[in-house]
Amino acid sequence: MALNPDSVHIWRTPDGHHYLHWETSDPATAVAVEPIDAVAETRELPPGGPGRARISGLPASRRHFFRLRDSYGTEVVAAARGLGLPGGVNFRDFGGYRAADGRRVRWGYLFRSGNLSRLTDEAQAMFTGLAIDVVCDFRREDEQVSDPSLLPSGPRRINLAITPGSQGSALYDARHRLTDAEAMAEAMRDINREFVRSQSDRYAALFSHLLEPRNERCLVHCAAGKDRTGFAAALVLFALGVPQETVLHDYLLTRHYFDATGELGRVREKYDMHHLDDEVLLPMLQVDESYLGAALGVIAEDYGSTEAYLEEALGVGPAERAALAARYLED
Repeated sequence: MALNPDSVHIWRTPDGHHYLHWETSDPATAVAVEPIDAVAETRELPPGGPGRARISGLPASRRHFFRLRDSYGTEVVAAARGLGLPGGVNFRDFGGYRAADGRRVRWGYLFRSGNLSRLTDEAQAMFTGLAIDVVCDFRREDEQVSDPSLLPSGPRRINLAITPGSQGSALYDARHRLTDAEAMAEAMRDINREFVRSQSDRYAALFSHLLEPRNERCLVHCAAGKDRTGFAAALVLFALGVPQETVLHDYLLTRHYFDATGELGRVREKYDMHHLDDEVLLPMLQVDESYLGAALGVIAEDYGSTEAYLEEALGVGPAERAALAARYLED
């Protein structure tokens, strides 16, 4: 098989261009790319590793799917993972991944994002086109008040406020001195440990909403869409049987969709950290395998396995996982 279906990555930029990357086992393999539902300009980008193309001119009013076909007859149909909503932060679909049983998570049903308070009118119209049923907001209540989401009417809004660092975690505990990058990284690992130790009720509530018949299409979000939201998306993918390697891949895609350096000023103001150099503050704005790994380590230590944590702490046992699979997985 020349075209690797799991290597296809598509995203839309706020200016309307769609970028496609893919990998083949033979670099000489020709791959034809086309949007399925519209006519557009397709241009192959200069070589530099994987296959690359840019598609322009697609209407912004609806979601687009793309067909990639290689010369051996291998065909992949995929949607843009990053939606490129103007004013949006780290807004992406976490469907399309292959579960252990061979089925794939459905595109267009599970979304994750950061702050939604700066969406433009165009972005709100695009949001309406996604037909999202419910928006679960993990931000603290003061964050929700200071940066209210700019969303069209329609989706139900659920407050699942999480305070990262509650119960003594480093960012909110004066006993910790965040004097270097490693200290900040360890603070982030502490925050992820606290998701398991003290915030499981919030994640249990997320699953109860996901299992409601009227809540098929769901968006989970926080401020940056990487920590509170990243753990939520990981749990949903685990519940659907997606392998840990793939879950980690989705988690680390924040590096592609979130401009950590560009957010330094905002975070300095938010947390009154004007005294910290960029290199010390950056780990707060980044994702790292060890951050999610810290949460998974607590799960392994306290529950033995992710499946046991889902069932014992979140109320997501075999019956609930089967119901989620019936809704979100397809052949």
